[in-house]
Amino acid sequence: MKLSSSLIAVALLLGLLTASGCNQDTEKYPNIVYILADDMGYGDVSCLNPDAKISTPNLDQLAREGITFTDAHSGSAVCTPTRYGILTGRYCWRSPLKSSVLWPWDGPLIEPDRLTIGGFLKQHGYTTACIGKWHLGWEWPTLDGSGMNEEIPKGKWDPAIRDRLAGNVDFSAEIKNGPVTRGFDYYFGDDVPNFPPYCFIENNRTIGLPSMTKPDSMFGNPGPMVEGWNLEEVMPALTRKAVEYIKAGAGEGLFKRDRDKPFFLYFPLTAPHTPIAPTADFQGRSGAGAYGDFVQEVDWTVGQVMKALEEAGMAGNTLLIFTSDNGSPGRDGTDMGGPINSVRKFGHNPSYVFRGIKADIWEGGHHVPFFARWPGKIIPGSQSDEIICHTDLLATCAAMLGRPLPNDAGEDSYNILPALQGEPYDKPIREATVHHSIDGSFSIRQGKWKLEICAGSGGWSDPGNSMAKDMGLPEIQLYDLSMDLREERNLYVQYPEVVEELSSLLQKYMDEGRSVPLPDTAYAYLE
Repeated sequence: MKLSSSLIAVALLLGLLTASGCNQDTEKYPNIVYILADDMGYGDVSCLNPDAKISTPNLDQLAREGITFTDAHSGSAVCTPTRYGILTGRYCWRSPLKSSVLWPWDGPLIEPDRLTIGGFLKQHGYTTACIGKWHLGWEWPTLDGSGMNEEIPKGKWDPAIRDRLAGNVDFSAEIKNGPVTRGFDYYFGDDVPNFPPYCFIENNRTIGLPSMTKPDSMFGNPGPMVEGWNLEEVMPALTRKAVEYIKAGAGEGLFKRDRDKPFFLYFPLTAPHTPIAPTADFQGRSGAGAYGDFVQEVDWTVGQVMKALEEAGMAGNTLLIFTSDNGSPGRDGTDMGGPINSVRKFGHNPSYVFRGIKADIWEGGHHVPFFARWPGKIIPGSQSDEIICHTDLLATCAAMLGRPLPNDAGEDSYNILPALQGEPYDKPIREATVHHSIDGSFSIRQGKWKLEICAGSGGWSDPGNSMAKDMGLPEIQLYDLSMDLREERNLYVQYPEVVEELSSLLQKYMDEGRSVPLPDTAYAYLE
């Protein structure tokens, strides 16, 4: 299809403006630090849950100094799809991964030509880093030159095949199509803490050669490991690296980056996900067992980031966000794991008042803590009940920079900047929000209404009380969350018109390939 002369003119003008204004504008652009906890529930934060058995003073401080969103949601109830959504502004169920998560040795999930938040910010003068858990796949080099993992599709768990694949990885070679090819200048992390390889990865190579097999006595899936690997040291190492990256902008550290440019640090933690491995400094400090201790270590990490920003003189010009990739499964930390919901024996509920846990379509699976601080832009101690989703980061950053997104990017990303800054707006920012569970079940939320289309819970929890199931009707659940936040009364029969309206809207989002309306004017970026 040919572009009209007017569209070409608009594209050229935008390209010229971007090229000519980049250096000038980057001086006023904020740094962005996005901390993503792993499996941390809404009820794990002491300022959100008065009954919490865990103390989170640094997160409480972040809430006092910024804004708290009380109705924030991850794009999925499990980790890989949420991470895809954060970085692309697109629901993961539009990708080849329709359920589950990526497993050991799966290939990259983010498409090579898809614009990510890191890539977008790089276009506009940012330096970018990802430090922590990637869990979005790599193209692993093989000893025999064959393509890795061509036997089973992404997201299918087959331990026999995956164990065999581990023996064909060439750890002396470059790992391709990881974070440094998806918008990040720098990567350091432990790809998934309970998956092989048990080692750190820097940019596109392992640090050391995983030449031994993880002992059965160590938590995690079987596979190769570097000698001396210590699960308790993962979080401290990631924290030190994040602090080092931040302070590089103040003339400290070893990172080679332009310190005159703003930076974006995507900091996905490995905690309090299993292996639940708090260091000795945190063991026994909470009232919720090893799990609570690990949450308090997460809070310490947040404090270290806040301290580093202050010491580097960057706190005043940094948008700092903290959230979680999904709800918590509530394991107590026994042997670095434990049964789901076992932490409740301490009188602590990571899901707060919500029904369900990680992986569920119910609120406990995806209703997460969300705090943001940006001095001078966000009102300290403010609160918003606006419904937001992790996919909104891309469009929000584009609005912060005053730059349009291409039409083939951020299809499910809404600009939440007005809510962040407490500016007036006359209607909800998101038309509706789609939720997704580990088994591929869907839910759609609009205002007070939440429609769930699933079998049982759409996740890990017991199906519980389902009026539709009791009546022999299709397993469709409709809840009025303004009166039933615990999702206990299914109104499917009473409000068929709401069911029809929300079902049609969900189908529309699927058919059109996007939930955000296209702008009136089409834009294109020039390379």
